[in-house]
Amino acid sequence: MSTFKCLTKVFKSSKEIFIDDLSKFILISDCHRGDNSWTDDFANNENILFTALNYYYEHDFTYIEIGDGDELWENRKFSEIRQTHSPIFWLMSKFYNDKRLYMIWGNHDIVKKNKKYVQKNLYYYYDERKEKYKPLFDKIEVYEGLILKYLSTKNKIFIVHGHQGDLINDQLWRLSRFLIRYIWRPLTLHLGVKDPTSPAKNYKKKKITEKNIIKWVKANNQMVIAGHTHRPMFPDVGEPPYFNDGSCVHPRCITGIEIQNGKIMLVKWSVKTKNDGTLYVEREIISGPKKLQSFFIYS
Repeated sequence: MSTFKCLTKVFKSSKEIFIDDLSKFILISDCHRGDNSWTDDFANNENILFTALNYYYEHDFTYIEIGDGDELWENRKFSEIRQTHSPIFWLMSKFYNDKRLYMIWGNHDIVKKNKKYVQKNLYYYYDERKEKYKPLFDKIEVYEGLILKYLSTKNKIFIVHGHQGDLINDQLWRLSRFLIRYIWRPLTLHLGVKDPTSPAKNYKKKKITEKNIIKWVKANNQMVIAGHTHRPMFPDVGEPPYFNDGSCVHPRCITGIEIQNGKIMLVKWSVKTKNDGTLYVEREIISGPKKLQSFFIYS
């Protein structure tokens, strides 16, 4: 099935979340949380994400994770990922308990579309210190897509990972997972060979993915926020409203998209150094803020 048909199918079946200008969202994707081995690209940025999420929690944002939150192609067991990055999951559980967390699955954590897998792995975790199971994201539902729908205007923001329709990353994901887990990961670990299936590491595939999504955006006159390519995108007013939140595995920084006060912006969190050598994490606005209404009237 083509990207166009896949996106149309997901859009029609996506859960709608009603919002207004008082709503506050942070959208982040492609954390690729791993097992803290040499191939765990997220490990170096874990403290940055923790600082960012703590800020958003304290400022009453709702967190939407737009797919590939966990690296479940390279790693077989979610439990090892949760244990490795327990501070992040502890903070995410706080969002969830406050009803301020939504998860979307991507190609690298596509197993989360299976409700039995989610129930077995995400509902509870085993606390080894207390020797008992404790709630993590009890009864959570992981979505393929979400729609933010304005109460006043009925305008919609379609949120989706963005791998849909890609033969290697969608229809043939089981084959790709096998190749990544048993061939490319060992080669990366021992020889530094890059994964050729990933649009994040393949410029040509990145451009094709973006072109296909923008084609759908134009045909449906519909604003889209995606991840998958790891390349942040923030269009000018009048351009097709295709946004991309980037990833959490940029060198020394993470990127995301904020929505608040009826405006949208692309932000970066990174480690900075003071003159005395002290390290700190800083939030910067890369693009925007721009009024959401400006992108709803695209034609």
